[in-house]
Amino acid sequence: MTSQWTDAAALDAIPPDDVIGVDVQGHALALYRVDDEVFATDVKCTHGDARLCDGWLQGHEIECPLHQGRFDLRTGEATFGPAWAPVRVFPVRIVEGRVQVDLAPQPD
Repeated sequence: MTSQWTDAAALDAIPPDDVIGVDVQGHALALYRVDDEVFATDVKCTHGDARLCDGWLQGHEIECPLHQGRFDLRTGEATFGPAWAPVRVFPVRIVEGRVQVDLAPQPD
């Protein structure tokens, strides 16, 4: 499968140890900055109609603001209920101070 690297934001637009919401070519994403790493997931919680970018970042986990389900930013795995379905994660790279996200479809 071919990568589809797309510009998402300036690295400096993501405060350290925080999360922002962005729209990238019609994809609503949450971008997280933890230490020296950046992660990207779908913005919407898989349990309820809530935006993860409005949640609380705790290390490598994001807590949903609606029902407090949590997800691992690295894998998308739900780590605390009531969320049980994983959130989609996207590969990220930094090029010249810009965050790029690979929007290629996931294999079935």
